[in-house]
Amino acid sequence: MRAWRNYVIGASMLADRLHRELQDGHGLSLADYEVLVRLSEQKGRRMRMSLLAEDVASSKSRVSHQVARMEREGLLRRRECPEDGRGVFAELTDRGMALLEGSAPTHVKGVREHMIDLLSREEQAVVAKVFDRVIAHLRGLDG
Repeated sequence: MRAWRNYVIGASMLADRLHRELQDGHGLSLADYEVLVRLSEQKGRRMRMSLLAEDVASSKSRVSHQVARMEREGLLRRRECPEDGRGVFAELTDRGMALLEGSAPTHVKGVREHMIDLLSREEQAVVAKVFDRVIAHLRGLDG
């Protein structure tokens, strides 16, 4: 029970802190930062909306609203999928890339300061292994 409760409280506090640091320094939410990161890692800086939703562990509806808002802010744009006409891509704009590049040092510093540097290499490996297993299990239930 201690492991579970500490995880719930710690994960919430960590996400809140990282969000606040991005918001205060760059006017960017943690959720929006994650979308920008995922798109920046893709060929052509774009990916299908359905895969983006899966990648950020969110519903398609929630990501659709988020992408629409980010599109209005000029951070990304939606494009029809030329292969099937039904699919839609979210594509990172130059403005979105610039915001990501400007905010990444703040985020990386926060992740290191508030988590990574508090753990030994062995503890980092254990955390990674545990959550690889949790994610695989939950994706197996959903898929």
